[in-house]
Amino acid sequence: MLLDRSLTVAAPIAQNGGSRARLDGTMNPYAKFLGDRDPFTVIAATPRELERAIGRLTPDRAVAAPAQGKWSAREIACHLADCETVFAFRFRQTVAAPNYIIQPFDQEKWAAVYSAYDAAAAVGAFSAARHWNLLFLKALRPEAFSTPVTHPERGTMTLQTLVETMAGHDLNHLGQIRVLA
Repeated sequence: MLLDRSLTVAAPIAQNGGSRARLDGTMNPYAKFLGDRDPFTVIAATPRELERAIGRLTPDRAVAAPAQGKWSAREIACHLADCETVFAFRFRQTVAAPNYIIQPFDQEKWAAVYSAYDAAAAVGAFSAARHWNLLFLKALRPEAFSTPVTHPERGTMTLQTLVETMAGHDLNHLGQIRVLA
């Protein structure tokens, strides 16, 4: 499912103190991938970019790990789909319960079952969940993006920082898939 371009969310807050101002990566470990790009433009474009990147791979290439202990393109797509559900919950909990404390997860344990999934299913799941998340973000009032949320390992940040983290995370993994292609 390709994303409707009209779902791009306008950036509601200009570089608040809890986000890109912390380029050292303590709040957003993916800030270096995002740089000065608009996070809302990035997250709206990712489903299409992921579909293109995965589409360039042969089935054998999609499941081939680049090195021992590294994820294949299929596994990266599965990880993105899993993370989209995590972001969905985190966004909604942040808005529903300001000062929500994020529950971290062990991505390697979640990845233990990725061999049961195919890349196309992962891209489809990711795209559908991303579409839903963009609708949610688009429906929010601008002040919602300054709602505080705490990550136990990174500290207190805002919903805006979570969106920026999502965008940088997307760019990081899209870059890995493109290298594999």
